[in-house]
Amino acid sequence: MRRLLLLASAVVFVDTMFYAAVTPLLPHLAREFALSKSAAGILTGSYAAGTLVGALPGGWLAARLGVRPTVLIGLGIMSASSLGFALAGNAAVLDGCRFVQGVGGAASWAGSLAWLIGAAPRERRGELIGSAIAAAIGGALFGPALGAVAQAVGRGPAFGVVGLLGLGLIWWTLRTPAAEPAAPSRDVTLISSLSDPRILAGSWLVTLPALLFGVLGVLAPLRLDALGASATVIAGAFLVAAALEGVVSPVAGRFSDRRGRLAPSVAGLFCAAVVTALLPLPEARLPLVVLVIVAAPAVGLLWAPAMAMLSDGAEARGLDQGLAFALINLAWSVGALCGAAGGAWVGETLGDSAAYLTLSALCAGSLAAMAARVALRHGTAAEKSIE
Repeated sequence: MRRLLLLASAVVFVDTMFYAAVTPLLPHLAREFALSKSAAGILTGSYAAGTLVGALPGGWLAARLGVRPTVLIGLGIMSASSLGFALAGNAAVLDGCRFVQGVGGAASWAGSLAWLIGAAPRERRGELIGSAIAAAIGGALFGPALGAVAQAVGRGPAFGVVGLLGLGLIWWTLRTPAAEPAAPSRDVTLISSLSDPRILAGSWLVTLPALLFGVLGVLAPLRLDALGASATVIAGAFLVAAALEGVVSPVAGRFSDRRGRLAPSVAGLFCAAVVTALLPLPEARLPLVVLVIVAAPAVGLLWAPAMAMLSDGAEARGLDQGLAFALINLAWSVGALCGAAGGAWVGETLGDSAAYLTLSALCAGSLAAMAARVALRHGTAAEKSIE
């Protein structure tokens, strides 16, 4: 189990590192290629668009072809797209490479996490998902550092290294014993599973933080740059934020294994509603840096409980875990794409405050619905105890 956890963690670490490396580079790329705020949002969101397109095919491959071949396909695509990004000479090629990397990421995430969860005991599901997410957050932590290095030495050497890391992961995957392919799932099973409240709630609670981070990843670097922050300061802010988020995620997953998925979800929604309402307020670099750092662990409370909740629902419905993680990829990509592109458009046309306050309202509404569900559950339990 430990060997498999290490492999899955390494796969999502490298993939997320490439995804997050654009954050501190965004102001530099915007100047180099004369990108508007909306065009910068498209560059940031193109990875999520690729994940959206690749989510269901990636899950289907994991369910039908097997988890290890799916991981290998995803890693091959990621390595090629990283090299393409390193050599790209215009914004369209950069967008295309990030899109292709998102397609590969959908396959490698679905394959590696389904491989891990398929071998894991159910009572440790949240903990193991949280540990894998912590590794992905570690990639998000190193991503800004990679972006800062790319600005210093050039995109070619920096992102070429990512491609080489992908080749190393292919070698590691080939040396890891394969799991038995899961029984094929019918398409009707995937469709009917959407009626399960755990799958619906888990999908939304994956979409919402992806939406929040998508908006934050575009608007915060550009705002910090406008306030005079250097690429190093921007990278440092997101690095510290990711480090704190990485600490929170496995703790939230472990807590959800012991106390249920709802309690940490309610806490995460409350924290996210508060911090997003505060993000439009700073008029200086330091307060905004502090809020960016606080926002990541606050929102990151949601990841592990939400994914475990969806995985629980999939298991109850008899849905292959590869398809369950296809739904997770689908939910994440919708949120990240709408957050990056939509948030940038709202920020450009109506102002950053409109984007952040809309997110805060979504969190508050979700919190009210979730709290009502928790109260209903406790009320039903009390009635049964009286009877």
